[in-house]
Amino acid sequence: MIIVVGENRTFDHVFGTYQPPQGQSVWNLLSRGIVNADGSPGPHFAKAQQYQAQLIGPAKFALAPSNKTPYGTLPAPNTGGAATAASDASPPPFATHDAAAQAEGTALEASDIDQLLTGATGLPAHAEDSRVANYNALLNGPYLLQPPLYDAYMGGPVHRFYQAWQQADCAVAHASRENPSGCLGDLFAWVETTIGAGSNGKPRPTPFSDQTTGEGSNALGFYNVNNGDMPYFTQLARQYAMSDNYHQPVMGGTGANSIMIGAADAYYYTDGNGNAATPPSDQIENPDPLAGTNNWYTQDGYSGGSYSNCSDPGQPGVGPILQYLESLPYDPKANCAPKHYYLLNNYNPGYNGDGTVLDRSKSPFTIPPSPVRTIGDTLLDRHIPWKYYGEGWQSFIKDPTKSVYCNICNPFLYETSIMTNQQVRDTHLADLPDLYADIGAGNLPAVSFVKPGGLLDGHPTSSKFGLYEAFVRKLVDAVKSDPKLWATTAILITTDEGGGYYDSGYVQPIDYFGDGSRIPMIAVSKYSTGGRISHSYSDHASLVKFIERNWGLPPITGRSRDNLPNPIQRGHNPYVPVNAPAIGDLFDLFDFKRESDDHDHDHGRPDSDDDRSGGKGWWPF
Repeated sequence: MIIVVGENRTFDHVFGTYQPPQGQSVWNLLSRGIVNADGSPGPHFAKAQQYQAQLIGPAKFALAPSNKTPYGTLPAPNTGGAATAASDASPPPFATHDAAAQAEGTALEASDIDQLLTGATGLPAHAEDSRVANYNALLNGPYLLQPPLYDAYMGGPVHRFYQAWQQADCAVAHASRENPSGCLGDLFAWVETTIGAGSNGKPRPTPFSDQTTGEGSNALGFYNVNNGDMPYFTQLARQYAMSDNYHQPVMGGTGANSIMIGAADAYYYTDGNGNAATPPSDQIENPDPLAGTNNWYTQDGYSGGSYSNCSDPGQPGVGPILQYLESLPYDPKANCAPKHYYLLNNYNPGYNGDGTVLDRSKSPFTIPPSPVRTIGDTLLDRHIPWKYYGEGWQSFIKDPTKSVYCNICNPFLYETSIMTNQQVRDTHLADLPDLYADIGAGNLPAVSFVKPGGLLDGHPTSSKFGLYEAFVRKLVDAVKSDPKLWATTAILITTDEGGGYYDSGYVQPIDYFGDGSRIPMIAVSKYSTGGRISHSYSDHASLVKFIERNWGLPPITGRSRDNLPNPIQRGHNPYVPVNAPAIGDLFDLFDFKRESDDHDHDHGRPDSDDDRSGGKGWWPF
């Protein structure tokens, strides 16, 4: 099993106009009539319209503001931090082929290197993005990123925890038969333009313009596979299998979502010795709006806020989410232990690459070493080989400041049991050249996690999705070139989270932390051919469930998400589990042509019609 994780794209952002093979169906912008096949507004464009609200401080954080009004035209998109021009001194993009080849010659085929030379904005940073057609008069809904923007660096939307919850606009009062959780996803542009990626501790004056945060309506942009965008992933989707109901497990960004890949759980602040502790006050989230501002969070983002004690409804921002979960007609647990402050966004892991503890006096935005078990511990206990291959690992060990390595993406880099054992580190944490050496030797471990570096991971500001496609293509081709390896390997391709982009899919609240938007998931193997699309509800914890089912392993802990049942989806909406909260194990993406032995490996998870509710389901519609 090889798990490949890119960055920051939702399902609709990538596959919003995808048309599946005959006999298959897909939920996307095109099938819902929100857009036409050419990307223009469709007959049901209004389904995706965005609203603005007034939440003037001093006030409390509102999960679903009540005083919404629709936008006329959307705020202009913004270039954000994307590069104005190519440069070998501060890529991306690079100015010369030789510099690009030296940096990424191992990760890309030679024919793909020059993708690293193109795509600079030609515009100032944090300026209105005039490359987008009609950027100053965008209709109120998803807009097409026309060619050649597929090959361009773009400003990215906000993707932080409380912002993502607020953008989802979830309330039981919004619920319908099609959307029983009542998450409307209609506040993306408003949250981008009122709070964006963080408040940096400075009060925002009022009145203020839509461009105060330097983001605009970046979240509503999407690509069109019918124009030739995403060519390789479109090929894989047609040739193999894809899910259109796979989700980021946590509202927000890379750190917390990557942690879920390893732990199927969230990490919390400790005293450095494994005991829950209270973080410094300036690192506790407070999304209540400051006085005189519209939704400008009191403490978030650049001011350091990243933890919440979500067991206490009196804590800032916590009460509205807990109340919403309690109002749902099923029984989602918040899964917040008392007096635990959980990491909600992006902080450095507690360890350096060499196993030493990162000095928090020099790097204050660092979570202390974590005692939370991961799937790595389970695999170690059962002597099942595994590795985390992260591009740039060796250079990260030597000098983290000069590496493309994504430290917050490695769920094992946070964990004491992994990082304090040199033999475990040396055996199970590896670099990209090690991956290709192991493939060439036919010596891949049973479970491989693969993470491209920051230049190739598909992040819209520091990478391009075509570069992530090229990275994946080289890996897939290498595996397929060895018939013995190809015969026994499944490659699961996804992103860490949606990057804050809009998505029209159903969101199932599982606990306090999410789920969030749909993201891509493609299964490539000789057992997943034919272009099938799975509608079974899943998220990153499903990767853990796949490992556990395939190798007959128990759940990581008693509280981790891999304890949840597989979804039963037999009602009006095939995307909605009737036994929620539930997440799948991804086995339905494959046809292994053998008799199932689920009862030996499902750890008590329901199958067939056993949905823990008398066979009737719980939805009251």
